[in-house]
Amino acid sequence: MTRATAVRAVLAVAVLLVSVYISLTMSPRLGLDLQGGTRMVLQAKDSATVKADRETTDRTLEVLRQRVDSLGVAEPVLTRSGEDRIIVELPDVQDPRQAAAVIGRTAQLSFHPVLGALPPGAEPEAKPETGEKRLLLPDEQGVQLDLGPTQLSGAGVKDATAAFDAQQAGGWTVSLDFHKDAGKGWTKLTGEAACHPAGDERRRVAIVLDEKVISSPQVDPSVGCQVGLPSGGTQITGSFTAKEARDLALLIKGGALPVPVEIVEQRTVGPTLGAAAIDASAQAALIGAAATALFITVIYRLFGALAAVALAAYGVISYAALVGLGVTLTLPGLAGFVLAIGMAVDANVLVFERAREECQAQPKPTLRSALTTGFRKAFSAVADSNITTLLAAGLLFFLGSGPVKGFGVTLAIGVIASMFSALVIARALTEIAAGSRFVSDYPGVNGIARPGGVRTWLIRKDPKLFRKPVQWLVVSAVLVAVAVGGIVVRGIDLGVEFTGGRLVEYSTSRPVDVETARSTLAEAGFGDAEVTTAGDGDISVRTGKLDNDGEHALRTALATEGGETTKVRDELIGPSLGDELRRNALIALAVAVLVQLAYLAVRFRWTFAVGSVVAMVHDVVIVVGAFAWLGRPVDGIFLAALLTVIGYSVNDSVVVFDRVRELWGANRKTPLPTIARRAVLQTVPRTVNTGMGALFILVALAVLGGDSLADFALALLIGIVVGTWSSVFTAVPGAIVLERTTNAPPPVPGKTNRRGRAPRRDLDDNGARV
Repeated sequence: MTRATAVRAVLAVAVLLVSVYISLTMSPRLGLDLQGGTRMVLQAKDSATVKADRETTDRTLEVLRQRVDSLGVAEPVLTRSGEDRIIVELPDVQDPRQAAAVIGRTAQLSFHPVLGALPPGAEPEAKPETGEKRLLLPDEQGVQLDLGPTQLSGAGVKDATAAFDAQQAGGWTVSLDFHKDAGKGWTKLTGEAACHPAGDERRRVAIVLDEKVISSPQVDPSVGCQVGLPSGGTQITGSFTAKEARDLALLIKGGALPVPVEIVEQRTVGPTLGAAAIDASAQAALIGAAATALFITVIYRLFGALAAVALAAYGVISYAALVGLGVTLTLPGLAGFVLAIGMAVDANVLVFERAREECQAQPKPTLRSALTTGFRKAFSAVADSNITTLLAAGLLFFLGSGPVKGFGVTLAIGVIASMFSALVIARALTEIAAGSRFVSDYPGVNGIARPGGVRTWLIRKDPKLFRKPVQWLVVSAVLVAVAVGGIVVRGIDLGVEFTGGRLVEYSTSRPVDVETARSTLAEAGFGDAEVTTAGDGDISVRTGKLDNDGEHALRTALATEGGETTKVRDELIGPSLGDELRRNALIALAVAVLVQLAYLAVRFRWTFAVGSVVAMVHDVVIVVGAFAWLGRPVDGIFLAALLTVIGYSVNDSVVVFDRVRELWGANRKTPLPTIARRAVLQTVPRTVNTGMGALFILVALAVLGGDSLADFALALLIGIVVGTWSSVFTAVPGAIVLERTTNAPPPVPGKTNRRGRAPRRDLDDNGARV
């Protein structure tokens, strides 16, 4: 064992041990679409006097946090998104009406006189004139305060700031500043409280936010009766920490700010649907991974089995990374994790095919040297192909929204983990095995000393590709025309995410056919609702604008025919957000094309870059056209699949052009069509074997993943098949045609001989060396 192999083995063991520890001791954070609950996106709106910016949105968020806490929801999550949006996640909340009623109110801040403190269990006396009970609320220490009527509303607060009183050594204080008219009310309220002796509960003033006492300071003894405090410069003192003082100031000022909020997105998922998605994805992962491991073992024998072990290690490492980093695992993210398993074998296949070529090219190569050369020569293709996938994942994260971001994160983690498993774990295992004499002496055992079946067949047939590259481009153009025809004739069924509206899925105790459900809802006043089946007998209803009360009425109407009706999924997208998501989707696709074009132009030739991007656009149009012909919805999950197809398409093109660059640099006088033909024939085994690994996973997802993942898997299945075609028969012919328009010399070879010149290994038109 060499020193480098030993280092890789130690590193692999260390990472695996840490990953196993994390996997056993930590639990994943599940998104609401997996654990069930409600997710809302709130848009802060400008009021007549205040602009909804970052600062006012932060204040609104703190007020909303207090309200959500009053719901008793376990571990709610509230975060600001952008300048004026707030994301609220409420696990286990299935009826969003209660949450929306609490969240949607404008903050109610009020100032009250304290009439006294009551012992536990005591009831406040009724008002003599009306018989109405006075307000009884606990203060910060839990003492029940008998509060008088509201003397001042929060709208009168002009500003509230927290500051450290360094001169008086009084610690942190909160300063209040009132508007002119409200300031008179504050002076009157505090002046009346000052008429009571120090220490008397009636000398306090209670500040109440949404019927909760957030502060109840006592008027300072220096303030005279009926004199009161001025409207500016009033300070609330106490044993505040810095955070407590800032939070109090934020609540007072935020409560005084009537910033209206609008629900622009709302998603509710039942816990049973999330649990079913987890089970289906787990089954798909196990079956797909087992099929992939079996396939690669059959193709590459012992080395394939070692790669399967590295694949299992990849699964542990990537899962531990997701858990350790605290990544919220969503349904698309779970699909991305499963998909990355199928793509993780790509680097191993590239290396093994390179090692097979080395075994066939050299008279008597050692197994170790062939393997080392395979890793060295495959590295550039592995790096470039994975970087292009990372670019697609980055675009998903920065330009996507909601669960699509989770898919981008898990895809990126999967790519990084797969590179580690292939270049460190698999390499350490195969190099150790290559040192065995038994493995070296028996080619049928190691799996790379003999050419594979696909390679042998191609060498025997030696198809004459690219003699007329325009013909291949015509075929691709026809496929694109058919896809465009579907878009024009059938149209694109944009999902609720892109159009705005509401999509609700119900499960009924009694079977209800679509026609019955449609007529029932029409009689109830929902004649414009689109009713379809959603699998397992569920009913899916899609409408335009529909509030939570309307959804409740719709469910009640459906229950008259279906009996007990349970909501398993609810998606509400405001029209403004739908327009924004649709715009962002187009931006994401445009940026993906430009970024990939720029990267490929830097790494390769501009002709190769254009050929790859043309093939990528070709794949995108065909996938969209296929969904148009099939009448399948185009939504955020489809966008995630589409950007993954872009990464996969460019990945394939990069592998082919990497080989073209290498062969052309070493054979600069050979015509490009001949070089391209040899490059394609040499990379086809890798393309077939990698594609099969991904197909196993996707078929398992399509069959077992249910409706929620079926469209995702279908889009990727179409994309992988079309991407495999286009990387060979669109990208390469396109580059050949473009090269006819340029006088740029062939690429400089990456390796030189001892005299500093490229070795002469020119090929004739039949591929023979001359």
